[in-house]
Amino acid sequence: MNEVLEFYPILIKGTITTVQLTVLGAILALIVSFIVGLARISSFAAVRVIAIIYLEFFRGSSALVQMFFIYFVLPMWGIYFDALTAGVVACGLNVGAYGSEVVRGAILAVSKEQHEACKALNYSSLKKYRYVIIPQAIPIMIPTFGNLLIELLKLTAVASLITISDLTFMAQIIRVQTALTLEPFLLILVIYFIIATVLVQIVDLIAKKFSKGRNIMTAGDK
Repeated sequence: MNEVLEFYPILIKGTITTVQLTVLGAILALIVSFIVGLARISSFAAVRVIAIIYLEFFRGSSALVQMFFIYFVLPMWGIYFDALTAGVVACGLNVGAYGSEVVRGAILAVSKEQHEACKALNYSSLKKYRYVIIPQAIPIMIPTFGNLLIELLKLTAVASLITISDLTFMAQIIRVQTALTLEPFLLILVIYFIIATVLVQIVDLIAKKFSKGRNIMTAGDK
């Protein structure tokens, strides 16, 4: 293990890259989740169809193939992404497809009375979703979004196959340099676990914050 620890500079670099890929991918996935999730319940049929096509494509095909397509195939059509950007786009679009169903389900879970109240107050659709529906749906979304965040973290390991210098890529380098297999992969397994634990704690804090606000609002309504 001491021989592996001598490579700590590249392990630190790989950890930073993995965290960066996870955070940027999560931001993109969150944006996509809301756009596609809201599009799925749009009153315009064309918008719903486009959202469904996107959803079924990214859920029905391999994330690895999607990543290879973005990094290796799109340049043939004049669309170029560096490795990190390709990884972020692939991870974000893939997880965003699953997240869109979370958004749609949470919004549909908001009681009809809330929609009727907005109608009675003559709220526009934008105002209704911005101030009433989405704030009530967010606490419902958070636990599942937390699970998707962990799945995104695990998905970043695939990014090493398009030359992104993440933890998995660095473990491969250490394995080649030291001829050791167990030690480097056991070490990055621990690092992944630590990162995942931190992410879970952050999601729990966010969930508690939103739940607290929701409980206060409910008490006030009573």
